[in-house]
Amino acid sequence: MTLALTGIHHLTAITADAPGNLDFYKRVLGLRLVKKTVNQDDTSAYHLFYADGLASPGTDVTFFDWPAPRERRGTHSIARTGLRVSGRASLDYWAARLAEHGVSSGEIRSLDGRDSLDFEDPEGQRLRLVDDGGRGEANPWDASTVPAEHQIRGLGLIVLSVPDLAPTEALLTRVMNMREARRYEEAGATVHVFEMGEGGPAAELHVAVEPHLAPAGQGAGGVHHVAFRTNDNTELSAWAERVKEFRVPSSGEVERYYFRSLYFREPNGILFEIATDGPGFAVDEPLESLGESLSLPPFLEGRRAAIEANLKPLV
Repeated sequence: MTLALTGIHHLTAITADAPGNLDFYKRVLGLRLVKKTVNQDDTSAYHLFYADGLASPGTDVTFFDWPAPRERRGTHSIARTGLRVSGRASLDYWAARLAEHGVSSGEIRSLDGRDSLDFEDPEGQRLRLVDDGGRGEANPWDASTVPAEHQIRGLGLIVLSVPDLAPTEALLTRVMNMREARRYEEAGATVHVFEMGEGGPAAELHVAVEPHLAPAGQGAGGVHHVAFRTNDNTELSAWAERVKEFRVPSSGEVERYYFRSLYFREPNGILFEIATDGPGFAVDEPLESLGESLSLPPFLEGRRAAIEANLKPLV
């Protein structure tokens, strides 16, 4: 079996202000809170998942709520998160909407052949709206604050910063079976574009080579890890064997209930995850009421009272 990742599965970042995070991503960005749960390795922290109307894999931006200082920006990090929209009219809409909500942004520009708009959330999380040309299906959320035609369609390109391309490139191409498609220049750095599956902005990793930067320090406003899509548990087991064959240390397979995962670090220290598309977020609550109450995987359900007592209110 030739293993092939199909795209970005999710991205997990860090917030030190869960109520403010919920307000921004749901009210301002119009995303749907599809799962309100806890970090399975640290149940004192919320784990919030935002996605499209159907909670589709490849659309969720997630946050650990940790009382952390702000991220120290630098290399050895995930530097920017792409969010896909369709068409220049949507980017014009978002430029106006962000300004209306007091969110500073750059100018709409053409970058790597696509129109894009950079901005930051209130904690400094670096985001980029990218015109995906309407590629692939969209699943708008009826209750969004954003009109359906302008809603965020899912995750787009993810930008890494590394000081040395060679070891990262070797892992991406030889172990993870990605292919380098092209390169471009941005802010004095050469950015190498690696594709998965059918390619396109939902299946791209952009690697900026920035040896002049100091290493980043993880914190609020920064990214914890990026996850890549694989179809099912059989393929995930094959990936676990593959990284073992290449002597890449990993977590082994981890049951996350909503999907199954494998974690490992690329050579510049950035945490990667491979995650299955299923079973999905509707496995323990109805699709129409996702995210409205605290969900816990079965192995934590017996501790619900203690976990809930230790969580601060979100609103």
